[in-house]
Amino acid sequence: MFRFEDPIYLYLLTVIPLLFIIRWLMLRQQKRRLRKFGDPDLVRQLMPDVSRFRPAVKFWLLSGALALLIIMLARPQMGTKISHEKRTGIETIICMDVSNSMLAEDVAPSRLDRSKLMVENLVDHFTNDKIGLIVFAGDAFVQLPITSDYVSAKMFLSNISPSMIATQGTDIAAAINMASHSFTQQEGVGKAIIVITDGEDHEGGASEAAKDAREKGMNTYVLGVGSTSGAPIPTGDGDYLKDNSGQTVMTGLNEEMCRQLADAGGGAYIHVENNSNAQDQLDHELDKLAKKEISSTIYSDYDEQFQAVGILVLLLLILEVCLLEIKNPMLKNISLFRRSQKATAVAVLLLLAVGAQAQSDRQLIRQGNKQYRLGNAAEAEVSYRKAVEKNQRNPQANYNLGNALMLQRKDSLAITQLEQAAKLESNPLRRAQAYHNIGVICQQRQMFGEAIEAYKESLRNNPTDHQTRYNLALCKRQQKQQQQNQNQQNKDQQNKDQNKDKQDQQKQDQQKKDEQKQQQNQQDRQQMSKENAEQLLNAAMQEEKQTQDRMKKAQQQPQRRRLEKNW
Repeated sequence: MFRFEDPIYLYLLTVIPLLFIIRWLMLRQQKRRLRKFGDPDLVRQLMPDVSRFRPAVKFWLLSGALALLIIMLARPQMGTKISHEKRTGIETIICMDVSNSMLAEDVAPSRLDRSKLMVENLVDHFTNDKIGLIVFAGDAFVQLPITSDYVSAKMFLSNISPSMIATQGTDIAAAINMASHSFTQQEGVGKAIIVITDGEDHEGGASEAAKDAREKGMNTYVLGVGSTSGAPIPTGDGDYLKDNSGQTVMTGLNEEMCRQLADAGGGAYIHVENNSNAQDQLDHELDKLAKKEISSTIYSDYDEQFQAVGILVLLLLILEVCLLEIKNPMLKNISLFRRSQKATAVAVLLLLAVGAQAQSDRQLIRQGNKQYRLGNAAEAEVSYRKAVEKNQRNPQANYNLGNALMLQRKDSLAITQLEQAAKLESNPLRRAQAYHNIGVICQQRQMFGEAIEAYKESLRNNPTDHQTRYNLALCKRQQKQQQQNQNQQNKDQQNKDQNKDKQDQQKQDQQKKDEQKQQQNQQDRQQMSKENAEQLLNAAMQEEKQTQDRMKKAQQQPQRRRLEKNW
């Protein structure tokens, strides 16, 4: 496959027709001047050494050399590896619930993180399949259009959080309807909609949406995440979400709804727990879908072909120099021919030197590209750095180095290289891609202001890039949500501080009341102590008197018994 790396330079070919027009005007002016000397045929006989065709041939040779030089600037390339492959695969749209209830931790580490892990493992098992990503809560939107770029899928997957959607709830119907319109138009390919949710706060209409998708040839699978017994929703500050009455909110899995939805969509319901059974079952279900065979021709590892064009340019220039406008030049212009040979030799040496230098850094870039495609980002980085050392003004080397650093999560270094590539790049499309990657890095680090500026700069260079436009809109929404969350946190913190002050004041007031009450009790005890002592003394005296009376009675009774007996 043949292509131009910098096709923008091909616009310079419009200079060639202008040169023909200028030559035609000069020839007309020359003929007018000859007519002033006399009859043109007679004047031509007086100049027997002048050729009528050689100037035209020389002009054609120069024009051809100029056209080839412009083609060299456009950097012609040829695909060196051609492979015909037959690929079989399916199309999968994943609808992930990002409502607040997905933050519950009844499934380790949480429902949302467990769902992300399952999707990541699913992507790792894909080879020739296509995948798309939709997030939903009270509303739904496309996070990643259907694609075969698994690296981008994982990158977008890592950015998913409940803060992406301000409207809370679980509108599964909206997610399924959006997924049914996100597949490609290719027929005969198995299409699956995977809904990952806990099913709580279900808003209705999901079963009807699943039936409609089934009629269109799309099966709906439901992954139920969580436990039916319920779990609290952490708020991130060590506490749990509470309702208006101050009670802790408990969220549980609605298995009945999930089963109904899977039956309506012609798929299967899978309960996600803290094991790999759900992953294996999902892979087994997806293997049942029809896979269509597609034959494709793949070109890879493009090589520069400017060297061959440069050789043609040199040949044309040599012919143009050797071909003179007069006849029989071998004896009359031998000195001029020698000078032309020297000039040609110097030009050849200069072009060869430039070609050798360019081939050197291009070769390093190709080596880095091979390592990058194999996933060896560290080795690719080494090759790209060598290419940058060879030619620091090479925008492609800087751009590829930035991508290799980006793959290794060296974000600050990657941004530096991508900015350098954008400054050096003359092609607006590649410059736009560099700014797009800068925006992606900043968005991952939640630097939404910097990401928005990078996406705007990318759109200035390539206004038709819908992916950048979508990322810009998403980034603005995330920035707004972040500001709202920050404002809410500030308000919560102020409320906490105010409540704490109130509680401290209440504690101090209560403590004062307790102290006053204690002092009052002590005073009461002091006043009542004398009265209590007199009462105790009287009670003791009465008790002693009663005891003495009983003793006297006891002494009198035995004497009466003895007298009666003696009697």
